Amino acid sequence: MKMIMGTKVHNRIAVLRTERGLSRKELAEAVGVNFQTIGYLERGNYNASLELALTLSEFFGLPVEMIFSLKPFKPLSEELSAKR
Repeated sequence: MKMIMGTKVHNRIAVLRTERGLSRKELAEAVGVNFQTIGYLERGNYNASLELALTLSEFFGLPVEMIFSLKPFKPLSEELSAKR
């Protein structure tokens, strides 16, 4: 698999943050970044460093691949209905 620098990394940070009732500022403080960084990540304007990706994974208690992907995520409703 050939990887190209600058590839967009998709994430579920906004969904996970909202699900837990956190503001961008609260999440940023919890993981040690500026609140604007969370916004950039959520909008896809910035790809997380490996360190930040692992920190977010630990914070949310989820494997990194459930938060970040090189392919767009299917909507959660679609994934849930497929499991039924």
